[in-house]
Amino acid sequence: MSKKKPDVRVRRIYDEAEDADGSRVLVDRVWPRGMAKGEAALDAWIKDAAPSTELRRWYGHEPERFDAFAERYRAELAEPEPQEAVEHLRELAGPSRRLTLLTATRDVDLSHALILADTVRNG
Repeated sequence: MSKKKPDVRVRRIYDEAEDADGSRVLVDRVWPRGMAKGEAALDAWIKDAAPSTELRRWYGHEPERFDAFAERYRAELAEPEPQEAVEHLRELAGPSRRLTLLTATRDVDLSHALILADTVRNG
């Protein structure tokens, strides 16, 4: 019997909240510019799931660095504090709920949140 993978999606925090979002969790290390905390409609803010400040600065959202960034970020996610954060995200997703990971990143397709969603889904 195969275990059902968590239903995890990624959106920008600046997009309007939807009922279909399920649990909404900000996974950036810093609070998004121009976003009032009351407007965010968050269930949680899990900073420890975000890349380290050093890795984030090195990456700088340069598309040619994405593959190397993804490899380094996955290595960070295997460390104790980020691993606890990933486990917390898996609990929030649960067996039958959707989890929406939120980021302020402009290009979601080149963001840490996609790598994190994959990690939450696939262990």
